Amino acid sequence: MLFGQSMATLPPSLAISPCCLTCGASRSSKSSPAYHYIYRNQIRYGIENTYLETKLICGEVAENVARTSCRHLNSKVSATSRVFIEEMEQRVTTIPEAEDMLKSLTYLFWTEIGGQVKVSVRKKNVKHAVYIEVSSLQLHGSDDRLFLSWGIYRDDSSCFMHLDAQSSMLDGRATTRETPFIQNTEGRFVLELEFEPKQIPFYLSFLLKSSLGSDPSGSEIRSHRKTNFCVPVGFGSGYPAPLGLTFSPDGSMNFAIFSRNAESVVLCLYDDMTTDEPTLELDLDPYTNRSGDVWHASLESAWTFVSYGYRCKGPLTQRNKDNADAGEILLDPYAKIIGNSIPSNRGSGYLGRLCKEPAFDWGDDVHPNLPMEKLAVYRLNVRHFTEHRSSQLPKDVAGTFSGLTEKLQHFKDLSMNAVLLEPIFSFHEQNGPYFPCHFFSPTNQYGPSGGSISAINSTKEMVKKLHANGIEVLLEVAFTHTAVGGALQGIDDLSYYYANGVGDSKATNSLNCNYPIVLQLILDGLRYWVTEFHVDGFCFINASSLMKGFHGEQLSRPPLVEAIAFDPFLSKVKIIADCWDPHDMLPKETRFPHWKKWAEINTKFCNDVRNFWRGEGLLSSLATRLCGSGDTFSDGRGPAFSFNFTARSFGLTLVDLVSFSNTDALASHLSWNCGEEGPTDNTTILEMRLKQIRNFLFVLYISLGVPILNMGDECGQSSGGSPAYADRQPFDWNALRTGFGIQTTQFISFLNSLRMRRSDLLQKGSFLKEENIDWHGNDQSPPRWEDPSCKFLSVTLKADKVECPLNSESSHLRGDLFIAFNAADHSEGVILPKPPEGMSWWRLVDTALPFPGYFSINGEPVPEQMEGLAAYEMKSHSSALFEACSPSTQTTPSLNM
Repeated sequence: MLFGQSMATLPPSLAISPCCLTCGASRSSKSSPAYHYIYRNQIRYGIENTYLETKLICGEVAENVARTSCRHLNSKVSATSRVFIEEMEQRVTTIPEAEDMLKSLTYLFWTEIGGQVKVSVRKKNVKHAVYIEVSSLQLHGSDDRLFLSWGIYRDDSSCFMHLDAQSSMLDGRATTRETPFIQNTEGRFVLELEFEPKQIPFYLSFLLKSSLGSDPSGSEIRSHRKTNFCVPVGFGSGYPAPLGLTFSPDGSMNFAIFSRNAESVVLCLYDDMTTDEPTLELDLDPYTNRSGDVWHASLESAWTFVSYGYRCKGPLTQRNKDNADAGEILLDPYAKIIGNSIPSNRGSGYLGRLCKEPAFDWGDDVHPNLPMEKLAVYRLNVRHFTEHRSSQLPKDVAGTFSGLTEKLQHFKDLSMNAVLLEPIFSFHEQNGPYFPCHFFSPTNQYGPSGGSISAINSTKEMVKKLHANGIEVLLEVAFTHTAVGGALQGIDDLSYYYANGVGDSKATNSLNCNYPIVLQLILDGLRYWVTEFHVDGFCFINASSLMKGFHGEQLSRPPLVEAIAFDPFLSKVKIIADCWDPHDMLPKETRFPHWKKWAEINTKFCNDVRNFWRGEGLLSSLATRLCGSGDTFSDGRGPAFSFNFTARSFGLTLVDLVSFSNTDALASHLSWNCGEEGPTDNTTILEMRLKQIRNFLFVLYISLGVPILNMGDECGQSSGGSPAYADRQPFDWNALRTGFGIQTTQFISFLNSLRMRRSDLLQKGSFLKEENIDWHGNDQSPPRWEDPSCKFLSVTLKADKVECPLNSESSHLRGDLFIAFNAADHSEGVILPKPPEGMSWWRLVDTALPFPGYFSINGEPVPEQMEGLAAYEMKSHSSALFEACSPSTQTTPSLNM
């Protein structure tokens, strides 16, 4: 009877149970909460009993129990170059032998004619013994004899190894051996093979042969799958979860990798990082070493291997079958520590390291857990931030995580409380950081010594020190695309990647993010960064592609986006969607599903602010951005979910935004060169550009939402007008000491401090109420919202009236703010609204004034033209900010900066 037929009628409670080697008894299994098997003094825990029953039938590891001693007949075969059979003997199993049997692994198989084969592999002193027992096998007659036809292999099941390397070889190939079974008194056929340590590890592949009487030719009996029986010797079948490399308490290692479409998977092990070829290759058996779509194996700690990878074979593992290369050694997607690249490897160039993750003392580290509306973010590239010689850091520190830590004071000088790091996952230099090749480890390039462990430790040290200074760490992550080659390609392309041309994707490296195994990979990676590296949030690049289904269709409820929003770990950190596409180098506008958890990088803010300051766009568009972009975030979120920027890591830098505009390539960047293209000595042009830079910064920090400052914009960093990411230059620390660098840094710090001091109006988690805001034209008339020729807008932000005890500070803190913007080419005379009773207007900012007068901590009084009425002249292309203060508290702002 075939396996499927014989088992279909068995209830779960009667599934085959672990068997006692010494007595051969079979026990029916009762329901139990979990199962375990014992392997070399370690205990493996699995899942529920129903899963165990299935595994036992399918030939997986079963519990080997030796509770009692009994007599049995045993045949021992020494597997050397000369195979001999010892005389059948009757002996008593001793207590030490029984204990030794507890260390064995047992595999159960059905034959194609209904019998059962039990194979137990155990370590016997220094040797490995394989005990095989065949029961319930219906032979033709009592004279039938049973033989074991067997061979051993590692990386190729069709090519058996020689048991003795010194023995002669027939036709250059190892042949199979035949060993007779002995039938014991219970009618079972038994034998035992022993193997020397030097032969380990390998697979034992065998089939059964039955012959009648003296007839040497007999029928072959295979497994119910019509294939050879196969068991691992010297290593375990392993277990399918968790994916990746895991260590048991005794140090044994379990390997598990997903590949649904691989016909075979080879585990490649190296004992030297400098060698080109693996020291050992194990072709994982698709029956013993596969559960569902996961291939797995385990090795004991005695091995001296230092790194590993995989070969995945089969025509469906790669989409481009013409370029498919089964020789590629692939990096484990779940590897936590990555070794140095191997130049001759045609795969990823990286290998997983066979070592535990380094211990790290986090001390009393805690997440700052800043409310989103309180954030002031500084975006940077780890390498570019300190690699320039002007950083004056040692060579092994410059351009690394440790280098960033050394420059922590710069963030404090700017009053920043969060850093947003451009992608730090492992990547190939030719593709750049926005095309990662791995998701679980920081790139070795940012480690002090270029090694994986130093990169991991320095990343954690960086996070710890930033946290100690009240600074959160946010990571840009790119999960929708990988490196063009050497990432997940070759493992199972049909599962991990979209087919060429699916949806709007023309790229061959677009990940199918909502496919279950890819979704699991992404979630596991994110959780790992939160739990192991203590990061405070993620910004998802190309987030619009996270909304695509299996076949490229748009989803209204993408599983990955929803899973992140409600994940018990990830929902507690900041999650931000950025719809910029690293392929097209442009943002994609979309309505992103958020479940009141997701924030977004606000591209509309950037575009509308740029349009206003180059003299285009409508006043209503600017007003919407100033108030927190209610057109996007009034759907149950609030202005704090809007991450605002005027320049970023792609496109034009802030100084290039006001210096270049005369090429077709820059049309989409909405820049304006202020009258002359590129560098100039024209004083009028330079003054105009300086005002424009101040205007952009002013609008960024005065608007509701989270401001993001891009690295280098505080000191006039330029890419020569190129919007290409590759043309971004390292941060020049000398530029901070220039006149522009000094005044701009001070201005940004002032604006951040002003936001904190006036958080009641400038750092709100909810939108302003109608009674808290008044819009004006230059003469206090209503703004001409839809008039494209109108370039002036002002607004009064009214502080809530709060009854407080007599306190001079509280009266200052609750003064109104008056803010005005003039993008016209001419000056505007502005009539300021009447201030609250007992207060007068003080000017804090006027971007048209020379440094240091264009911003003031204490403020400058605005003289009244008549009682309760003040006027102010605003120059062209300028912004101004006024605060209502009582005369007795006119210097109070300095106490709170």
